[in-house]
Amino acid sequence: MRYCARCGSEYQDSVVDCTDCPNHPPLVSAEEMRERGLPLPHELDQRRFVRAGIADDPVTAQVFADVLEEHRIPLIVRPGRSGVVDELTTGNLLPWWELLVPDTAQARAALLLEEVKVQSLASADEAGRAAEEEELEDEQSRQASMDSAPPAL
Repeated sequence: MRYCARCGSEYQDSVVDCTDCPNHPPLVSAEEMRERGLPLPHELDQRRFVRAGIADDPVTAQVFADVLEEHRIPLIVRPGRSGVVDELTTGNLLPWWELLVPDTAQARAALLLEEVKVQSLASADEAGRAAEEEELEDEQSRQASMDSAPPAL
């Protein structure tokens, strides 16, 4: 078999040039591909990517992607829907972003994403409580300043 060093296409020995690439580069042998450090088509990555999690917005998707990349889990992030047309035509409203990982890393990735979700919910609750406390303090200080102000004539 002969191979294109540019696109990796595989051809029968009787073919001389790649018909898939512009300028039709000459084909090379398997040995030449190995010498150049190029994989043969059957040596390419055969992993199967599956959904590890979803995100409702691009910011959350980026946070999730950063966590998975930090743990060296290969990742594909893709939009699960593209707009109103999808909702109208399919009847389904899918999440904004899907995070796909190799099936061998799915359990670990899902666990990491769940931990991030729990942490973000806890952070949101803390922020809500802090905002409520700040609002209460502002209200109390306004009330105190009103009580201490001399009466208007």
